[in-house]
This record gives sequence, structure tokens and C-alpha cells, in this order.
Amino acid sequence: QLQLVESGGGLVQPGESLRLSCAASGFTLDGYAIGWFREAPGKEREGVLLIKANGGTTYYEHSALGRFTGSRDDAKNTVYLQMNSLKPEDTGTYYCAAGRMFRTWPPRGSEYTNWGRGTQVLVSS
Repeated sequence: QLQLVESGGGLVQPGESLRLSCAASGFTLDGYAIGWFREAPGKEREGVLLIKANGGTTYYEHSALGRFTGSRDDAKNTVYLQMNSLKPEDTGTYYCAAGRMFRTWPPRGSEYTNWGRGTQVLVSS
């Protein structure tokens, strides 16, 4: 069974950091691009950044630039989202998604084929 599992979420204070993980099972992430998405309370899911198959990064949102970094370890079949200088507006459920063939760039959420169930991040003092 193809599965993505996110972990690493939690409650942090503004300015602190978190590292989220996205582990794949049932398939190898090699060759897949991995997107990180956030669904804030009462809002639609939106893209944060995309980690390309070659390790490069494309940002969906300007606010993530300089604070969030995506990385991948294909040997561990895991992708990471390092989030620094967290702000209350970063609060939400974070999802990872895998995809290989995209018609748009950056790709819409609907173009990803596999999704995790999410991990919650709460940034609050």
C-alpha cells in the first residue's frame, strides 16, 4: 500500500523552529517531487514549497522564503520541511504529497497522486 506519513508537528512559540518529516512506504520517493501544503483553520489548503526530484526547491508562498527549507533523503525514503522563525500565521495542518507528472508549475494540489494525513503545527505564545 502506497503511504505517506507526516510527523514532527507540535506546539511551539513564535520564533521557534520545527522539522517536519514525511516518510514514504510502499513505494520509493526517487523520481517524485514532494510538495508540502498547509491547511490553516478555516482556510483552504495551500502550497508551502515543493522539493523537486533532483533536490531543488520551488516556493509556493513568498512568506516561506528565508524561513522554510525543504530537503530529501532518498536513502531513507523521507522528505523534510525545516521551519524556522515560526509565526502564528504558520499554524495549521501540514501535509506532504508526492507527484511525478505535472501540467502546471508550481503544480496544483490536485496534480499530486499521493497524500499523507497531515501533522498539526500550532504556533502560539
